[in-house]
Amino acid sequence: MTEMHFATIWEHIADSQPDATAVVCGDVMRTWRQYDDRAARFASQLANLGLGPDSKVGLYLHNCNEYLEAQFGIMKMRGVPINVNYRYLEDELVYLLDNADCEALVYQACYAARVAAIRDRLPRVKAFIRIADGTDAELPGDLEYESLLESTSPMSRIPRSEDDIYMLYTGGTTGMPKGVMYSCGAMSAGLTMGWPLLGGLQTPPATPAALAEAASRLSSSGKQVVSLTACPLMHGTGMWVGSLIPHMMGGTVVTIPELGLDPVRIWREVALRRVSFLVIVGDAFAKPLLAELDKAKAEGTPHDLSSLVAMMSSGVMWSAEVKAGLLGHHEMMLIDAMGSTEGSMGTSVATRDSVSHTAKFQLGENVKVFNEQDQEVVPGSGEMGMIGTAGNVPLGYYKDPVKSAATFREIAGVRYSFPGDFATIEADGSIALLGRGSKCINTAGEKVFPEEVEEALKRIPGIQDCLVVGLPDERFGQKIVAVLSTVNGEEVNETELIEATREHLSGYKLPRRIFTVPVVQRAPNGKADYKWAEQIAAELSA
Repeated sequence: MTEMHFATIWEHIADSQPDATAVVCGDVMRTWRQYDDRAARFASQLANLGLGPDSKVGLYLHNCNEYLEAQFGIMKMRGVPINVNYRYLEDELVYLLDNADCEALVYQACYAARVAAIRDRLPRVKAFIRIADGTDAELPGDLEYESLLESTSPMSRIPRSEDDIYMLYTGGTTGMPKGVMYSCGAMSAGLTMGWPLLGGLQTPPATPAALAEAASRLSSSGKQVVSLTACPLMHGTGMWVGSLIPHMMGGTVVTIPELGLDPVRIWREVALRRVSFLVIVGDAFAKPLLAELDKAKAEGTPHDLSSLVAMMSSGVMWSAEVKAGLLGHHEMMLIDAMGSTEGSMGTSVATRDSVSHTAKFQLGENVKVFNEQDQEVVPGSGEMGMIGTAGNVPLGYYKDPVKSAATFREIAGVRYSFPGDFATIEADGSIALLGRGSKCINTAGEKVFPEEVEEALKRIPGIQDCLVVGLPDERFGQKIVAVLSTVNGEEVNETELIEATREHLSGYKLPRRIFTVPVVQRAPNGKADYKWAEQIAAELSA
């Protein structure tokens, strides 16, 4: 049987539907035949540079077709693509590229000056490969991506191993960036999960040939998945949900090259490309998208959402009120996935007939909640525990055995991943997500999760976004402080806001201070920047 491996599966799909569209960015569309050919040419060039199986290649890029082509090419020659956060500055870049043992770096031309400043600190990197972006920036001695493809023949197809490493670097919740390692076999099989949701098959195909055959049937019937990832490919949600899951179905991946969230552009792209699957990250994306739908409808020029079958979010909370607003414009599935780079924990699906509660999820298969004694939490008991995920558990963190042992461990002979998320289990078996333990605020001996307070504040009309942190307090140890923004910069009364949260929170969970800022800062993937919020809160509290 042919191995389950991303590159092998996509080669089969390219053979089965060569003229179907694989990737779209701006005005550039590439078929699966072209996608496979360009990836094979890039793989050939990497081999010419002396790279081989297990070689790491950094992708320091914005969303673009080349990001996905280069990743495919790296996998073809059994290398390991390394996602690089384009917001990183010099020291952060050096740390990540050195920690990952990168031997080549594919970079966006606009970052040439930053790469030039660190290239002498990266002795392992044999080649710097530039993606032109109209800025005309370059490095002395670097290689231009398009010229490389034109100057070589495609690499011949090769056998691969399911044990080849797939790795995604994660930061923020794990301290310094760490590479989370999976086997290509387990990871590619796990990301066939789109078939039951979007492909009409209860059981996903289990071989490359079967996946290719099913993908061809789907495309021939006019139901090829067209995914638009509104979040960055450099993060797990954009790459896994927005790209890899659709590609495992022979789908089209649409990206927008410009940075920043442009709701008008996104909805126009949905209509233009007949997008069926839109991938976002929580309210940070959903609220502006909903506001644009409301505005366009009020002006008598509503956006065309007729092709949209589902929207999916992962990584942060997606409030029930915003889901209801979106469903008011169009009937579709809203899939709220709870997970992290270290593992998937559960999902919640909302439709017009049933809008799920915020942060309430159905437990995924092989997911359990354990208390501090590693005992399973009893449903309906109200006991808080840490979520553990079995099944496709990562192999560990790259070059960090201590952190690996703490995060990926066995209970009763079963290996689980514990990213640090806490929850309670309702009597019906669903879980109520509380938040991540590392951000938990300890005030007067009581534990308060920022996400719970944030959600209570965001339910108040006029509140656009919010982050909650704990600041040192002589009396309580820590005091709860909120930093929030309002719709259209409207003024708010701090005392009234605090009182308004009493409807949803116990007294000890109420924020002691609330500070208003023009914009709540978040990462490009929509995730909270608690370091920024803590700094702002401390400055405004002084």
